[in-house]
Amino acid sequence: MIIYNVTLNIDKSVHTEWLEWIKDHIPQVLATGKFKEAKLTKVLVDDDTSETYSVQYRAHSREALDAYYAEHAEPLKQEGLKRFADKVLSFRTELEVVDEYVVNYN
Repeated sequence: MIIYNVTLNIDKSVHTEWLEWIKDHIPQVLATGKFKEAKLTKVLVDDDTSETYSVQYRAHSREALDAYYAEHAEPLKQEGLKRFADKVLSFRTELEVVDEYVVNYN
């Protein structure tokens, strides 16, 4: 399984607007059909000028992620860039899940 991770650093001047926007944006990404779920997490850092978040999308497969890049990524990315310009800085990473562990207290 592949996790497509987008880490974003948001200037505090647009933080509230961006947070509302991203909660609409994530369902748009999921609507492409290339991912099975997404998590929006806040990175816990002490910074007076910005907030940092990570959005983790679980791709159905490597092929699905490649299709997302080819068919959907650029227009969805441009939407955020148009709206927030240099007030939001982001970088993307791909993570391969090697193994998962779940605690079962039965």
